[in-house]
Amino acid sequence: MLKKLSLKYGTKDFHFKLPDQSEILSLKDPDRKITAAQFKSRVQRELNRLRPHLSDVAIVLADKTRLCGYPIFLPVLVKTLREFGAAKNNITMYIAYGTHSRQTEIESYEVYDETYNNYRFVHHDCRENKIFTKLGETKRGTPVYMRKDILGSSFIITFGAISHHYFAGYGGGRKLIFPGLGRLDAIYKNHGLFLDQQNRVLSTSCLPGVLKGNPLAEDLAEHETFRPADLSIHGIIDSRGNVCDLLPGGGKDHFLKACRQHGKNCEINSDKLYDLVIASCGGYPKDINFIQSHKALHHASMFVKDKGDLIVLAKCSDGIGSKTFLPWFEQGTWEKAFDRLSKNYQGNGGTALSMMSKLRRINISMVTELDDAICKTIGAKKISMDQAKERVERFSDSIAVITHAGLLVKRVSL
Repeated sequence: MLKKLSLKYGTKDFHFKLPDQSEILSLKDPDRKITAAQFKSRVQRELNRLRPHLSDVAIVLADKTRLCGYPIFLPVLVKTLREFGAAKNNITMYIAYGTHSRQTEIESYEVYDETYNNYRFVHHDCRENKIFTKLGETKRGTPVYMRKDILGSSFIITFGAISHHYFAGYGGGRKLIFPGLGRLDAIYKNHGLFLDQQNRVLSTSCLPGVLKGNPLAEDLAEHETFRPADLSIHGIIDSRGNVCDLLPGGGKDHFLKACRQHGKNCEINSDKLYDLVIASCGGYPKDINFIQSHKALHHASMFVKDKGDLIVLAKCSDGIGSKTFLPWFEQGTWEKAFDRLSKNYQGNGGTALSMMSKLRRINISMVTELDDAICKTIGAKKISMDQAKERVERFSDSIAVITHAGLLVKRVSL
């Protein structure tokens, strides 16, 4: 008898019948769910420990692509800060877009709820060079620019979810300040470390869940030392997007502890590869656009045999999500794209090269709202949901199903 399983696509669930030999690769969702009262107590404890000056408080938040229970927990944070003496007009929220596009007012309200109307929000623009001050350079040559208003703040708080990042090791934490509030040329310089120019390949050390020995992650860690956050609130999220834990604290060890906790829930220690993998990004917002969906695609590809097949459910209601991704496919070959990117790293060039690299090894099909022409350009075969269901149901070789590929990662050690 065929097994049945629901896979998310956008905001909807679609039911699949799975052959007997199929294996379901799933997360270990935490049992606990932190309450607002528990969060408040932890923030109070940290504020009592730090005794900060609250004359000018900066709170750095993620955008719509990395939700962290802001409607519930952001009001708790600002209320607690005010109870410790911070004036309402002295609290500013910064949206850490990095190179992402600015959200609309409606989207911002959906992400941050009433706090968005009641407090000052700054929409970061990485291209606005005049807002930055240069503090120096990292050993790998990344210029360290920071916003002047952030440097002038008396107390900096970062608040966002920990996640795997397909070439930076982990997202969230220190990445909220850089690249989240970074300058464009500095972001590109750091991301350019994804390219191993000596061996003309993508760096084999730039992997999800890998920090030690990862040149890009180590560059981020050095960048952080120029002006670290005074308080970092790391969110642990389950497969449904619920906030299971919030960890206020500070320093490298605190960040690594949060990464380990996230990794314990989301990493699989397995060398097994499959002839076919069908993967859902995990639905909205994990599949909001291709740039975000690619992370799930990348994670899932690590479970596919050479010459095997990957089917990804990625709605991509916002399209590609970048104007700097598709032009790299116009270079003609992987080698030409690599050469040009090596000389002048720009935009989502690394993501484009990563996609091209996977297509050299496996076949990729997508259930998506992306145009047929776009799918053809990026080398993915566009199929319907019914075609995906039929392919899976009739498949006779080894097959794995990943319900939340945006979160699930194969554990890798260097």
